[in-house]
Amino acid sequence: MAKEIIRVEDLKRDFVVGDETVHALRGLSFSIYEGEFVTIMGTSGSGKSTLLNILGCLDTPSVGEYYLDGVSVRTMDKNSRATLRNRKIGFIFQSYNLLAKTTAVENVELPLMYNPTVSSKERHERAIKALQDVGLGDRLNHNSNQMSGGQQQRVAIARALVNEPVIILADEATGNLDTRTSFEILTLLQRMHKDENRTIIFVTHNQEIADFSSRNIVIRDGRIKEDTYNKNIRSAKEVLEGLPKEN
Repeated sequence: MAKEIIRVEDLKRDFVVGDETVHALRGLSFSIYEGEFVTIMGTSGSGKSTLLNILGCLDTPSVGEYYLDGVSVRTMDKNSRATLRNRKIGFIFQSYNLLAKTTAVENVELPLMYNPTVSSKERHERAIKALQDVGLGDRLNHNSNQMSGGQQQRVAIARALVNEPVIILADEATGNLDTRTSFEILTLLQRMHKDENRTIIFVTHNQEIADFSSRNIVIRDGRIKEDTYNKNIRSAKEVLEGLPKEN
């Protein structure tokens, strides 16, 4: 049986706004297992972003439990959560979040700088390998502001992989990209999922993305509306190959 990477139990998150209490999450329970490619979908106000922040160890629930790779997160202090986040989660953001005027290698090395068990030599070697794995072996010393959006997102994916996390957490990772580049990134994520058994959570409002994942969780009004498995996963590579060639 596959290893359980994430488990949430009766997860609730409340925010006090003025005299009112906003119930952003209203009792979510689910597990995600090693090797799953899960999309989490929902419109604005559904609770999707609140759930993302909790899964990413950026916030804690008001009620309920969250276990990441067997570790209970809810009672951790900020420093402990930050260490767990750095060791266990690779983030990919819509806006890339790269350091400007900094090389691809330097950007990818960044998460390893917070890991005292990794030497500077190993850090550099792992960053180069991660960039080669995402097809940027010829862009190692290019600054992020010298790259296209697709290349910057590949750097971000390499940065997410370099610490060998148990899960990749992607937040609208294709939201700023054109159609062709979006499918290039999806092709890369599908390859990592299939060939490397990577566990991926892709948070999005784009319903089409669910066609390319193995499971889809839909959030509405802070509750799970649907949790379905995809028996006919579409190939992003095939879609990419069918797109008109660029001039």
